[in-house]
Amino acid sequence: MTMSSRSERKQPERSSRGDTGFTCPECGGKEAVQDLEKGERICASCGLVVSEHRIDSGPEWRAFTSDEKDARSRAGAPTNYAIHDKGLSTMIDWRDHDSQGKRFSAKKRSEIYRLRKWQIRTRVHSSVDRNLAQAMSELDRLSSQLGLNKSIKELAALLYRKLIVRRLARSRSIDAMVGASIYAACRLRNAPRSLEEIARHSRVSRKKIGQHYRLLVEKLSLKMPISDPANYVPRFVTELDLPGIVQQKVIEILEKAKENRTLVTGRDPRGLAAAAIYIASILTDHRVTQRDIAMAAGVTEVTVRNRYKELVQKLSITMAP
Repeated sequence: MTMSSRSERKQPERSSRGDTGFTCPECGGKEAVQDLEKGERICASCGLVVSEHRIDSGPEWRAFTSDEKDARSRAGAPTNYAIHDKGLSTMIDWRDHDSQGKRFSAKKRSEIYRLRKWQIRTRVHSSVDRNLAQAMSELDRLSSQLGLNKSIKELAALLYRKLIVRRLARSRSIDAMVGASIYAACRLRNAPRSLEEIARHSRVSRKKIGQHYRLLVEKLSLKMPISDPANYVPRFVTELDLPGIVQQKVIEILEKAKENRTLVTGRDPRGLAAAAIYIASILTDHRVTQRDIAMAAGVTEVTVRNRYKELVQKLSITMAP
């Protein structure tokens, strides 16, 4: 065997790193080498084997793609607050087949039917569980209608759970409280949705959701951030199919408007964002009508027009004819 073929022989898998707090008892070196094949920790300076027979806490299988990793992993899914039992309960499938696809006998089907019935009964046995089951179903529906991401959905579920588990909101409308939780979660995540948007997809009125929102903030002692017009801009610009240069110009206009408190205080942030988009669309020569902007923002054309006049006058913006 030649020297080159010997050098190509597979070497044991090693990973070199400086362990925090590691000190070699022989030479005082600070860097250790982990020999993953032999389970040894070796000093990188003098070669002393400091420890051996280390336990590998990783999996015994290998995966080269994310699909393989998910298929081979034996751990369950993480807890999910948006499911009434946090996703920790056992599910008995309705199909009367075993793991090999063979159909159950009549006796086995009868037994599985009884197990399934009692499993459903035990999952939702208390009033709190029944409340959460109904609320999480409504939360899932509303989140889908509004296009909310997982982070906002989980936060809304967590806020609702705090109210119900602590029994801080008895005899309250479930639908209204879910809508209020979503509204609060959107504001806390700086991805605001208006009460009108939530009420449009909910089974309760805007007024009722607003009342339950104030109750939620009071009972949980939440410190809600002030609604920033800039948080609405990305969504409105996307709905109007405008380029990124328009969004950048809108943010610049709103930053200047914040320096003048009279332009922001007491104004609907959606109206300010809509007016800034209208101004930016003209300045960047990507014109959009006030009607289209008003429909995207959920405000009236009069609001867009009034905020537009205020911004142009107070910020001394020169508009092209």
